[in-house]
Amino acid sequence: MQTVTRFESIPLPPRPAAISAAPGDHPPAGRAAPSPLDAGGGRGGELPVWDLSDLYRAPDDPALAADLDRAEADAKAFAARHAGTLAGLPGDALAEAIAAYERIEEVLGRAMSYAQLVFAADAQDPENGRFYQTLQERVTAISSHLLFFTLELNRLEEAALEAKLAASPALGRWRPWLRDLRVFRPHQLSDELEKLLHEKEVTGRAAWNRLFDETIAGMTVRVGEEELTVSAALNRLSDRDRAMREAAARGISEAFGSRVRLFALITNTLAKDKEIIDTWRRYPRPTSARNRANMVEDEVVDALVAAVTESYPRLSHRYYAMKAEWLGLPKLRHWDRNAPLPEEEDRPIPWKEAVERVLESYHAFSPRLAEIGRRFFDRPWVDAALRPGKASGAFAHPTVPSVHPYLLLNYHGKARDVMTLAHELGHGVHQVLAGEQGYLLSSTPLTLAETASVFGEMLTFRALLDAEADPRRRRAMLAAKVEDMLNTVVRQIAFYRFETLLHDERRGGELSHERIGELWMQVQAESLGPAFEFTPDYGVYWAYIPHFVHSPFYVYAYAFGDCLVNALYGVYRDGTVPEFERKYVELLRAGGTLRHRELLAPFGLDASDPAFWKRGLSVIEGFIDEIARLPGGAEAGP
Repeated sequence: MQTVTRFESIPLPPRPAAISAAPGDHPPAGRAAPSPLDAGGGRGGELPVWDLSDLYRAPDDPALAADLDRAEADAKAFAARHAGTLAGLPGDALAEAIAAYERIEEVLGRAMSYAQLVFAADAQDPENGRFYQTLQERVTAISSHLLFFTLELNRLEEAALEAKLAASPALGRWRPWLRDLRVFRPHQLSDELEKLLHEKEVTGRAAWNRLFDETIAGMTVRVGEEELTVSAALNRLSDRDRAMREAAARGISEAFGSRVRLFALITNTLAKDKEIIDTWRRYPRPTSARNRANMVEDEVVDALVAAVTESYPRLSHRYYAMKAEWLGLPKLRHWDRNAPLPEEEDRPIPWKEAVERVLESYHAFSPRLAEIGRRFFDRPWVDAALRPGKASGAFAHPTVPSVHPYLLLNYHGKARDVMTLAHELGHGVHQVLAGEQGYLLSSTPLTLAETASVFGEMLTFRALLDAEADPRRRRAMLAAKVEDMLNTVVRQIAFYRFETLLHDERRGGELSHERIGELWMQVQAESLGPAFEFTPDYGVYWAYIPHFVHSPFYVYAYAFGDCLVNALYGVYRDGTVPEFERKYVELLRAGGTLRHRELLAPFGLDASDPAFWKRGLSVIEGFIDEIARLPGGAEAGP
């Protein structure tokens, strides 16, 4: 997930101060936070906790207050100097103005990055919530003085802006940022409306987001005799004991079912809020704003969704029928979806071993990427410890280029946690490389933000698979990888379908929680197939997925990234592209300066070609074929 550091209503190009997270589904199992009972040892030594002092020493750090005071003074001076003047500025002067704007924005981004990370470390602490809200309000107020700048830039006529660019090499550096900014030009409102939406954000969408986060963080789930956090209960859905999985599933259903009216209210309110904004901005459909922010055409996303949904029978339906046979079950229940296979390794993997496995895999491909990756472990840039109140899941936060990214994981010592580590480290390495472009140019659209993370997972998986000779363990490894890929591709497109149905229907009036549950069950049955028999209590599981609240229609970016990397990795394995490593590093270093067509062209790939998506999906199908050929992996059925 990517959550912009400053919650803004005005349309802007993607910003580097964002959170990139693992898919909003459970598991991989390591993407869940623990209960107090899970905390402590038993995972191979001390787990790292980050040190945020490279940003600020504490919420009351005088440096933070001084930065905000200076940013406020600079923003007011910037507005006094430049408001109403941009049309008359020569190119070099406009370039200087953008550079000044970037400097102020980076200060604000640094402050909000710190507030986000403090809140993520312990969302249960009311002081952290108060600090986060206070910073949002202060930063929003300061940035209101800067609001005119992007609005006025977008009012420049195309010919006038091109003339300035042609006359000024200095302004040419900002061409990609101006290009992305002007994507939103047709959807821009009057200055007064933009300012109102901007300032109201902290009491609108951002407030509902906070309510969702604090509700989830404060919930407990009863599983047998235990009281667990939501994330710890979700982690039990991959337990080897089927009775434990069922107990956890029933507990999750009860916990969310007892609060389902609140979650339905949050969902309905945010969907209506989005409809109002989209109508005023003249977006043709609910997904269009996300696609513009991702710098990808609606038609490209439609092609991806069509390719994945058409592949359901060959991928998820086929695989889960095989899994039901392996588990000796006539039908799978939803708590069996992530059940480990009988021969799947469950030895706890110590943290240090996980780190070395990932870094060795990176090094075999690129010593440069491994060197950057090692910095995260040599320095306190990673928080993998298990504790209550900590954000569930896993993410990489780039903060600002003048500092460095931070990684958050919840490490349970499972094999899938190693893949999560490889995923988030890929984000971190990407963010370091892209940071060379500077604050405004380093942000990568979501459709490309998952490239390095999924590629890092694939590097690690392939290294482990190639080293394994035992057929049964290979089958278990391949099955685990297929399940991760189904979670990343099939599940996320199903989530996207759910959001599409929900937002479309919400335009006709508020949806009951029962109706939301019906839409959820519809897409689950479509995507997972006839191997499943869904119990009615599964109808509330939509409520725990944060992407629906924080970042509507974000989820397809995971499928986009996975299919893209499958195609990209296939080119790498085929050896058909000279200097692949150098070109790949340059792709990461480009940040937001290039679009997906330009970035993929050196590899002979084109995401607008329907065959591109089929190529990516064929990798998953090929893994399933390989599983079927291995001992014990025969297809289910006669």
